[in-house]
Amino acid sequence: MNEGKIFLSPPHMGGTEQNYVNGAFKTNWIAPLGANVDSFEQKMKHYTKAEHVLALNSGTAAIHLALLTLGVTRGDTIFCSTLTFAASANPIMYVGAEPVFIDSDEKSWNMCPIALRNAMEYAAQRNRLPKAVIVVHLLGLVADLDTIQSICDKYDVPLIEDAAESLGSTYKNQMTGTFGEMGIYSFNGNKIITTSGGGMLLSKKETTRKKAFKLATQAKEQAMFYLHKKIGYNYRLSNVLAGIGMGQMEVLDSHIAKRQAIFKRYETAFSEIDGVSMMPVLAQTVPNCWLSAIRLDLEKIALSTMEIVQRMEAVGVEARMMWNPLHLQPSFAGAECYQANEQNVSEQLFQEVLCLPSGSSMSESQQAYVIKELLAQLLANKVYREN
Repeated sequence: MNEGKIFLSPPHMGGTEQNYVNGAFKTNWIAPLGANVDSFEQKMKHYTKAEHVLALNSGTAAIHLALLTLGVTRGDTIFCSTLTFAASANPIMYVGAEPVFIDSDEKSWNMCPIALRNAMEYAAQRNRLPKAVIVVHLLGLVADLDTIQSICDKYDVPLIEDAAESLGSTYKNQMTGTFGEMGIYSFNGNKIITTSGGGMLLSKKETTRKKAFKLATQAKEQAMFYLHKKIGYNYRLSNVLAGIGMGQMEVLDSHIAKRQAIFKRYETAFSEIDGVSMMPVLAQTVPNCWLSAIRLDLEKIALSTMEIVQRMEAVGVEARMMWNPLHLQPSFAGAECYQANEQNVSEQLFQEVLCLPSGSSMSESQQAYVIKELLAQLLANKVYREN
């Protein structure tokens, strides 16, 4: 890694992770089971107040298992947020189902309830309701869960929360990931806490957890010999990596507080700049601010987000454009995308949103440097246009 570069969201160790990892080595539990895995699950269960949890080797695996436990198969449809990373929808393809994408709204940048309702109404008319809805809490921002859940309940469609980026975010004081039938977290290296690679499946039903556990451990049957009646997967989290997770849980609240403070400093810095606005925070939600992002009015800012990313890279700062909507991706060619009206919000956000360095290890002086360099790009050479 370039030590002088300011990264978007690098891993941030708390200091005690090595102790738990050493414990795995000392006891020789170098396997996808052991005390660290059990304790990590219990800590996560206590923190989120989820009914049941299952530690896995990725958030993607958690989504895959969620679909499998619901019996999703070839020919089924799954509704999914379009403004997200491909990992939210790739498992739909794993099981042979068909993704149907739902546009974002301006209030949350997450799944638009109006677009979801439009899609549900049309699906009901065709007698082809989806087997599940996957709602994503983008950047740690929280979707309009009450409305989305009520739509799903009306049509008796299970809701899966992709909370990969929103561990610690709350809606009406309840943790994201705990509203739907199932929820998932990611502990990838860039997330709010990390196990290097890892994930967690949350479920309301013990039977769901048991089914997912069996599938995650190669679908082995209880027998005196190896017996497999179904195809299974090797999806459990390593006891070594769970040790990292144990240490990371000790600093989770601190990481969230630091990222929220980073958001506030960006908000203050750009509050007087016409043509720049911060990412929205939905009423009654508290985002973990995993990433802070600004939105550019391209009628007033003459640089594209891609150009700004390139210019910031040249001065040692990693910035990133917003996710390219999945309905525009070649890997999902032909998939439908429902929106509230003639304007596709996710496509606008892709063009106008810039994600900024937000790591909890970033110092105030480093953030000041990011702000200075970004303001220079926006204001210099009449890049910033007055009305």
